[in-house]
Amino acid sequence: MKTLLLIPELFQSEGGIPRIMRLYLKALCEMDAGDEVRYVALNDSPGTEPREEYYTRDRLQSRAGCGRSKLSFIKTSLRLGRGTDRVICGHLHQLSVARLLQFLHPRLDYYLVAHGIDVWRPYTPLEKHCLRRARRILCISEYTRRQMLRFYPALAPARLLVVPNTMDPSFGPSVSAGDRANLGGLSPRILVVSRLTAADRYKGVDTVIEAMPLVRSEFPRAQLRIVGGGDDRPRLQDLAQAFQVGDAVCFLGIIDDDALRAEYAACDVFALPSRKEGFGLVYLEAMAYGKPCLGARAGGVPEVIHEGIGALVEYGNIGQIAAALSHLLCHPCAPAVVRQHAETFAFPAFKRRLANALHS
Repeated sequence: MKTLLLIPELFQSEGGIPRIMRLYLKALCEMDAGDEVRYVALNDSPGTEPREEYYTRDRLQSRAGCGRSKLSFIKTSLRLGRGTDRVICGHLHQLSVARLLQFLHPRLDYYLVAHGIDVWRPYTPLEKHCLRRARRILCISEYTRRQMLRFYPALAPARLLVVPNTMDPSFGPSVSAGDRANLGGLSPRILVVSRLTAADRYKGVDTVIEAMPLVRSEFPRAQLRIVGGGDDRPRLQDLAQAFQVGDAVCFLGIIDDDALRAEYAACDVFALPSRKEGFGLVYLEAMAYGKPCLGARAGGVPEVIHEGIGALVEYGNIGQIAAALSHLLCHPCAPAVVRQHAETFAFPAFKRRLANALHS
């Protein structure tokens, strides 16, 4: 079996889609010994990528980064698509290229990985045509599956399969709970990990900041630590000052994996009350450290977080956010239970689900 992966990017950024598509690449390279795997990434730079070996284990037959050139992406996809049995698209925007490949090579099947807000919308006539011809649509959550059927009821429901996201098996606790004091003392810590851009305001980072005065009325030493960067950071910093919690909110910027692991290990609660989260890989990362998570009752989040391992609130409800954070700080969830829940989304389970979806 020869598989071609078409993706916006793999290593150019650390967003949710590149991170999960790296794990698709890893799963495909580990799935069957005789398979050949290739990929074309629109935004990645040409040339070798040092991190690639971890995900491919020398099973990658060919790779191409197109340096953001759409023409190069199409030409390279057509070249590498010759002799391919199946194409897996990491984004709806790549589906037309897969359909072109199928037109040129009728025996080829193609699949779409449907993430979140990228497919929660009406479709163009071309997109509808391409969706109809896809062998399977792999939805990261049941919510995403329902949204696709809502916007395009003519799709055959049986062809939309739920394959939940997973977390990188290399990303796990490397700092013991006993080292917590060395990571910043015993003050209650709330952690947020998110892009801080104007386009991502739906993630609700501002609502956590606005909830901090109420949280500090119960926990005067509580700290909010925010990991991530972007053009919305100045507004969020001004918001913290306006709500008189500037001393309680620490903006850490973009940090490396070791520093991020330390933040997960040191926090008491992870919070991201997002309105449009298709799944939320960061919840799984926090749960791997046994940390309870706060999310919004919206999108695919209720499929990841439930009572006993965290709390769900109405999006934008500051009182609920503050009350839920205070409750989780006062009555922490059992770390072993949280970690056990995270294991249901572990990479081996993801690889089995993906194999079943591709072979069905």
